[in-house]
Amino acid sequence: MFPERVRWRRPAEKEEAEPGWRRARVAPSLADVYRSIPVAGKSRWRKFLAFAGPGYLVAVGYMDPGNWATDLAGGSAFGYRLLCVVLLSNMMAVLLQGLSSKLGIVTGRDLAQACRDHYSRPVSFALWVLCELAIAACDLAEVIGSAIALNLLFGIPVAVGVVLTALDVLIVLLLQKKGFRLLEALVIALVALIGGCFLFEILLARPDVSEMLGGFVPHVDVVRNPQMLYLAMGILGATVMPHNLYLHSSIVQTRRYEISAEGKREAVRYAFLDSTVALTLALFINAAILIVAAATFHRTGHTGVAEIQDAYKLLTPLLGAAGASAVFAFALLASGQNSTLTGTLAGQIVMEGFLDLRMRPWMRRLITRAIAIVPAVIVAVIYGENGTAKLLVLSQVILSLQLSFAVFPLVGFTSDRRKMGEFANAWWVKGLAYTVAVLIAGLNAWLLMQTVGGWIGG
Repeated sequence: MFPERVRWRRPAEKEEAEPGWRRARVAPSLADVYRSIPVAGKSRWRKFLAFAGPGYLVAVGYMDPGNWATDLAGGSAFGYRLLCVVLLSNMMAVLLQGLSSKLGIVTGRDLAQACRDHYSRPVSFALWVLCELAIAACDLAEVIGSAIALNLLFGIPVAVGVVLTALDVLIVLLLQKKGFRLLEALVIALVALIGGCFLFEILLARPDVSEMLGGFVPHVDVVRNPQMLYLAMGILGATVMPHNLYLHSSIVQTRRYEISAEGKREAVRYAFLDSTVALTLALFINAAILIVAAATFHRTGHTGVAEIQDAYKLLTPLLGAAGASAVFAFALLASGQNSTLTGTLAGQIVMEGFLDLRMRPWMRRLITRAIAIVPAVIVAVIYGENGTAKLLVLSQVILSLQLSFAVFPLVGFTSDRRKMGEFANAWWVKGLAYTVAVLIAGLNAWLLMQTVGGWIGG
């Protein structure tokens, strides 16, 4: 097995692959922080704290500006009715992120590396391209969301704000040099800040509790209504993000757990607990955005509010509280910056894992950041400060369409006893995971059929 904190090398051709794999393992992604955080010799509570962190980096993607766009549009147009989609998406996320962390801990491979080993080169390359498209769509929402927040708070033009978000590359490099825990601490602090802001907004909005609770109950209108289905798929894409599955399978390996069956079993358990707690907090924030939109806009007849800028302008007068709009924009800035930090890491992991491409950290991150920044600048120049809502929602629908290409390999790998040994999914977990994968693929197919039918009919 890999020793800790060494200079990694490619395996020689004569080295044998582990059972179930075609090639011997190469250097892990994020090699500079691999197994850098000790967890052994601690009490249960201290061990829980030692494992806490990766789940919050993943949870950031469940409250990013893409979520804001879909939740604002859904809450203002349909009230609380899409809360059931938020809840269902979060439950799917808990299961899939748990499988992602288990893959990384048990095999020592992240999902991108596992795909590269398992599939032929053309298939692996196609999966990489699809994943890069998903990351670009996600980053587009994140950088535009951050730029909108800078514009609302400080009057900085959106195009300039998009360029400023590139500074997150320097932040990631600086914090990783000082230790991965510092990066995790910053992310957790920003998540707590976002949660506090929306608790404040909910208290001001005073939602109808019975209607709100009723919104968590699934109903068939979500599938029957094309507009509602489109937003529902946007919410699903904004919640269960494909690149988060790649990210989680890598960053769980920053913990120095024991390389034994018992050590891995313990690590899987604590990693699942970490991600479940973090995603529960993300569920609160994700639902809170939709609840505030429903209680503030839908209830007052402002059913067409989809632009983040429009929501900002209307919050203070509708809620009758000074500072409501500023708190909203401040939370958006924290959300956007948090998401770009983790998006930069995800881009690096995907590029290294699929291509086995090794280069200096600053160069890797500049390349992965440019993939998002360049199209975002173009969009900002074309759309200006308005008209971004449809683009943000579309980016999340694109994420949903890409999701199956990450979910099916993940479920397949973690259910394969040759690759996972005794840690392979139990029959009921396998059945549940494939049900989720088929449900996601089926909803995407239904959305495409409805969209194409609308084009033909129109």
